[in-house]
Amino acid sequence: MESLQITSTQNPRIKNLVALQQKSQERRAQGRFVVEGKREILHFLSHYGSEIHELYYCPELCELPFPLSKSGATIEVSRNVYEKIAYRGSTEGIIAICSVKPFGLKDITLKENPLIIVLEGVEKPGNIGAILRSADAAGVDAVIVCDPLTDLYNPNIIRSSIGACFTKQFTACTTDECIDFLKKRGIQILTAQLQDSTPYYDQDMKRGTAIVMGTEDKGLTDIWRKAADAHIRIPMLGKLDSLNVSVSAAILMFEAVRQRNN
Repeated sequence: MESLQITSTQNPRIKNLVALQQKSQERRAQGRFVVEGKREILHFLSHYGSEIHELYYCPELCELPFPLSKSGATIEVSRNVYEKIAYRGSTEGIIAICSVKPFGLKDITLKENPLIIVLEGVEKPGNIGAILRSADAAGVDAVIVCDPLTDLYNPNIIRSSIGACFTKQFTACTTDECIDFLKKRGIQILTAQLQDSTPYYDQDMKRGTAIVMGTEDKGLTDIWRKAADAHIRIPMLGKLDSLNVSVSAAILMFEAVRQRNN
């Protein structure tokens, strides 16, 4: 295991780490991404099944919380360097460059009567991360992003999910691929929409179910509405006609939990 010290923000390793944080094309080209924070790195090590390529830590800010047998290089950085590479304001003093593990629809394993969350065109990484946190809490089997507008290794997804992107089966595909995947497995498709819909609590979610969510402003495309077995809505009693997509997703997935536990 290689061990280094870096005190300059102009070091090529530091420049590469920043590029991986900021540019999706770099993440795709290198097959690597950045994970910041103790909890997030521990979830990566416990659940993701890939390796840490480089681990950066500032001894003024943290002690290493785990053995480094999976790390190709351990790099001690000065505080000024760490402040350069820290993505978030509150910092824990530890960042890792990790290797991507290829994972697609074919790799998803499902138990009997699975619960799946499907997101179409949801762009904001913070919303995706929040949905992943709720999915972890609700025991959702998989989260699938269709026709994604942001890559799954965006640092904001990892940060806002607090590592739930590693604890859940999480992948992206096209809408056609997802519909085919669900139909072949007999999983009912419930689309969250205002038009031609019934209250969510009137829909049976005890069988294998995929809850499909779109963006708050545009909703779902017609292809999902036509593929759906039922359309569901959350009754809105105030002046506004929509909730944040992560809030809506949490309400719907925990309704499935409620039904399955009764």
